[in-house]
Amino acid sequence: MAISAPSYPEKPPALELRFSATPVQAVVSLCCLAILVFVAWKLLNWAVFSAVFGTSGGPAACKAAAGACWSVITARWRIILFGLYPYDEQWRSALACLTVVVITVLSCMPTFWTGRRIATVWVVGATLYYGLMKGGILGLPRVGEEAWGGLALTLFIFVATCLIGFPLALCLCLLRRSKLPWISRTTGLIIDTVRSLPLISILFTFAVVLPFALPQWLQGDKLYRVMLGSALFFSAYQAEIIRGGMQGVPAGQEEAALALGLSYRQRIGHILLPQAMRNALPATINQFVISFKETSLVIIVGLFEILASGNAAYGTGEWTFAYVEVYAFIAFIYFVFVFSLSRYGAYLERRTSIGPR
Repeated sequence: MAISAPSYPEKPPALELRFSATPVQAVVSLCCLAILVFVAWKLLNWAVFSAVFGTSGGPAACKAAAGACWSVITARWRIILFGLYPYDEQWRSALACLTVVVITVLSCMPTFWTGRRIATVWVVGATLYYGLMKGGILGLPRVGEEAWGGLALTLFIFVATCLIGFPLALCLCLLRRSKLPWISRTTGLIIDTVRSLPLISILFTFAVVLPFALPQWLQGDKLYRVMLGSALFFSAYQAEIIRGGMQGVPAGQEEAALALGLSYRQRIGHILLPQAMRNALPATINQFVISFKETSLVIIVGLFEILASGNAAYGTGEWTFAYVEVYAFIAFIYFVFVFSLSRYGAYLERRTSIGPR
C-alpha cells in the first residue's frame, strides 16, 4: 500500500491594506472626507480666523465681521457664570464652583474610597459651598436663594441631586428586594410610577403644585423642592440600575454567606453591593452624565441656571444677534464636565476590568 505524504495547508496570502473594497466605495469615502474637511474649515474660519474677540469695537464691530462674535462672552461672562448673584460678591460664587470641582476630584481619587473619608470630603465640601453661597457667617453678607444662578446653581443642583438621590436609590433597591410582598410591591409601584413620568412634570409638581398641598411652614424654598424632585427622579432610575447589578451576582454567593452565618448588613455591604456596583458601573456613570445635562430643565420652573443666564446675556438690545456664540460657549462648558465624567467612567471600567480593555 502506497503511503501518501502528509498535506500541509497552503501559506495564507499576504494581508493587503485596503481603504475601500471597490472603486465606488473609494469615491464615496473621498467625497465624505472632502465634505468633512470643508465643514471643518468653515467652522474653524468662523470660530477663530474671522472672529471678533475683543470688546473695543463693541457690537458694531461684531456686526461688521464675517465670523463669530466672542465679544459677547468677554462682555457678559459674569452673567453666564454667576447669574443674578451680587456683583461685589461674585468671588464667593466662583469659589463655591471651585469647591464643587475640588470635592469631585477628591472623590475620584482611590485614596478617599472609604466610607469615612468620602463622607468627610462631601460633608465639609457641601458645608463650605453652602456657607459661601448663602453667607450670613464670618462676616459674609447674606444672599438669598433667589439670587443664585449661572454655573454655580447648575453645579449645586447636580451635586445635591446625586448626593440625595444615590443613598435613596440604595434604599429603594433594597426595599424592592425585600422578601415581604407588601414592601417589595409598594416600592416597585413607587419606582415604576416615578420612572413613567417625565422629569419636567415632576419638577413642575414640586415647584408649583406641591405648595398648595403643604402647610406654609413645610413648603420651603422652591430651589430645595426642585432638588428633591430631581433627586427622586434620579433615585428611581439608579435603584433599577443597582438592582440589575445585584441580579448579575451569582445566587450561590448569598447562599454561601447565609451558610457562614453572616448578618444581612454584612451580606449586603461586603458581598452583594460591591459586586453589584461593579456590574452596574457603566450604567451608573451614564446616569450621572444624564443627570448633569438634565439640570438645564429647571429653567422651566423659573430657576436662573446657566442656560437661563445665557438667555439673559444676549437678551439685551445690543447683543441679541450673538445668541449662537452664547449657546456655543454654554455647550462647551457642558462638554467639559460631561466629557470629564465619561473619561473617568472609562478609567473606572479599566480599573475594575468592566467593558473592553
